[in-house]
Amino acid sequence: MGRFFTAAALVVVLLPIWVLAAAKHHEEEPMRLRFGGDGQFKILQVADMHYADGKTTPCEDVLPSQVAGCSDLNTTAFVQRMIQAEKPNFIVFTGDNIYGFDATDAAKSMDAAFAPAIASNIPWAAVLGNHDQESDLSREGVMKHVVKYKSTLAQLNPSDQDVIDGFGNYNLEVGGVQGTGFENKSVLNLYFLDSGDYSTVPSIPGYGWIKPSQQFWFQQTSAKLKKAYMKKPEAQKTPAPGLAYFHIPLPEYASFDSSNFTGVRQEGISSASVNSGFFTTLVEAGDVKAAFTGHDHLNDFCGKLTGINLCYAGGFGYHAYGKAGWDRRARVVAATLEKTNTGGWGAVKSIKTWKRLDDQHLSTVNSEVLWTKSSAGARRKKPIGGP
Repeated sequence: MGRFFTAAALVVVLLPIWVLAAAKHHEEEPMRLRFGGDGQFKILQVADMHYADGKTTPCEDVLPSQVAGCSDLNTTAFVQRMIQAEKPNFIVFTGDNIYGFDATDAAKSMDAAFAPAIASNIPWAAVLGNHDQESDLSREGVMKHVVKYKSTLAQLNPSDQDVIDGFGNYNLEVGGVQGTGFENKSVLNLYFLDSGDYSTVPSIPGYGWIKPSQQFWFQQTSAKLKKAYMKKPEAQKTPAPGLAYFHIPLPEYASFDSSNFTGVRQEGISSASVNSGFFTTLVEAGDVKAAFTGHDHLNDFCGKLTGINLCYAGGFGYHAYGKAGWDRRARVVAATLEKTNTGGWGAVKSIKTWKRLDDQHLSTVNSEVLWTKSSAGARRKKPIGGP
């Protein structure tokens, strides 16, 4: 596992804002995110921090030599290290941000958990897991607290939806480079959904799922974004790529084995016990190229099914179950724009991902290309019943 880092050994470095953030309140400026002049947009995913009460909260599943002095502050230090190393344009926390059962005060726990992101001035967002509401705030109360933080782009729910299940369903648009024909277009679309906590149907055991009302909102939003992207100026023939973030994996995550994924699978797929059809909804929409979840801390793989990458981030937090000797980790996704004939920046050309380990060198592992524009062309149609 390498050298073990303590929170006290790290100094927070404030980073410059890498994205457009002219307005103070995100309601006033819908397109807060934008590709920079380098043609890249980088996202840091932090899954399952399980933050509780800070330095008094012990670590779980670490080596005996690491137990002394290990606490939530090690999780904080890891977030800081990742921000300093990757300098992301955007940070996404994908649920179980706090571990409600052990958090004495949910608001204070969240204050500490999100502190590195807030201090960095980098725009960030969050969705809820199944443990966030188990302290002294309801699920709605937790999300209402999140959306009040500085530099967050998280939203309670879509303003145009009267009825939608859960809290924290929203989308964010990533604009093209300023000064190009894509500056007023969203060239990368980010979808965030509340995958619930536990089943509310007595006859169905287990975890929650993404409900029909949420899927309907996603379909509407995807269709609207596709229509705008394929209009002038710079009318495109195919939709802008999208990425989806939520906490609980879909049942389709169980479709893979070691022969067709990158990373490791060290535990079962803890999806809902029913299939709500969201994967089919994603396939039908056609724009989402990858979905990113947490929940199962010992899985960190990416596998492609029907053109969509289903990816885990791997456990991040130290007050979360893990595996002694298996480093905590984070996932990074980087979208890169294509160069135009005039030397400017155009649409998204490729989307890549890798993970970083919380070891001595913040080792990079499992780099892979999730999607490229050249591979997104129309498939040759086969006659029904044909070969």
